[in-house]
Amino acid sequence: MHCQPHHVASLAVVLALAGCGDTATLPVEAGYGPAPALPEPTRSMIPTVNIAKATGWPEGRKPQAAEGLRVEAFARDLDHPRWLYVLPNGDVLVAESDAPAKPEDGHGLRGWIMKKLMARAGSGGKSADRITLLRDTNGDGSPDKRTRFLDGLHSPFGMALVADQFYVANTDALVRFPYRDGALRIEATGEKVVDLPAGPINHHWTKNVIASPDGSRLYVTSGSNSNVAENGMAAEQNRAAILEVDPLNKTLRLFASGLRNPNGLAWQPDSGALWTTVNERDEIGSDLVPDYMTSVQRGGFYGWPYSYYGQHVDTRVEPQRPELVAKALVPDYALGAHTASLGLAFYEGSSLPERYRHGAFVGQHGSWNRKPRSGYKVVFVPFKDGQPDGAADDVLTGFLDEQEQAMGRPVGVAVDKTGAVLVADDVGGVIWRVTPAIE
Repeated sequence: MHCQPHHVASLAVVLALAGCGDTATLPVEAGYGPAPALPEPTRSMIPTVNIAKATGWPEGRKPQAAEGLRVEAFARDLDHPRWLYVLPNGDVLVAESDAPAKPEDGHGLRGWIMKKLMARAGSGGKSADRITLLRDTNGDGSPDKRTRFLDGLHSPFGMALVADQFYVANTDALVRFPYRDGALRIEATGEKVVDLPAGPINHHWTKNVIASPDGSRLYVTSGSNSNVAENGMAAEQNRAAILEVDPLNKTLRLFASGLRNPNGLAWQPDSGALWTTVNERDEIGSDLVPDYMTSVQRGGFYGWPYSYYGQHVDTRVEPQRPELVAKALVPDYALGAHTASLGLAFYEGSSLPERYRHGAFVGQHGSWNRKPRSGYKVVFVPFKDGQPDGAADDVLTGFLDEQEQAMGRPVGVAVDKTGAVLVADDVGGVIWRVTPAIE
């Protein structure tokens, strides 16, 4: 098949733009911790674009585990596995999902270019819209049962079981289904609990959900409809936020706001606080703004779009809101600029070394607009008395090959019933399983 001239020209534009933008002046590590480096913003007509082309894993390749750990594939040949949930009986659920149609997200040449670049990064294909169940009945670290647990969803992401009700956060609604322990499939029709912010822009489409310890409330992440409110604040209703849902009365209200694109949600074992991972804004340089993880205060405002890391004002946003900036909370722990920190799981197992107890595993999907690239790994942040305590350590690396192409991109993380850490790799179509190294 011969390429048409305009297709060749279009590809040339995309590849040319892949060389545009600034280069970091600081190591990515400078953007980690409770007090990250925040240099002056860098502005350019064309944002930094540095996409790692998605290739998948060649035969015999896998990520590299940290010393004292080993990694093996738990399941392969999944369709863009994004998020994980472990049921009480040990069954592992995988949301196989991609972006829904977003007819008004990214108009014009800029929007077209971004869609091409995201496709190059391994996103934007037709969504499988399903949840797959993986069951390891003999405990050998490999599932011997694999079933279609739920079909016909709409870009599903987060999952939560409360008593006999199984909740799924679709891109546009929180829905629930009756669940029976040990069920390999749910045939029942879902019931909508609440609508969630969705199209026609639906810029950050993923919605995660977690239940309160007593099951009376659900908390749902809702990413912004823009980078920095360029679509107007009217398009940001109940976005850049964590929402609180009363499942009994089917009502929804704002819990915390100013969180540009929150994804991971987890209860910290020592403090009982709700924590989230957040992707910060783009297009002000390779060194800004660090993504982060933070405890979430009820009613707390975390700056977006008017400021970042407390009172660091983003001058691109008009009109300015100094009275809101004055209230902006400083996040607890930075995770590096543009790392796309998504997955979050606190370790309450016992099979990994003691140093991992009650600390946080974070899946970093990897940058598209930083030079050099950042993320593309799983990191661990130690905790003490409910707070981060020390530098982040690499747990899984090696997702980029020798040409810096993406063999995989980690997203969701979870801890299985045996205490192993599971990592969803959407580009690789794999669930990786991290266990102690065999002596």
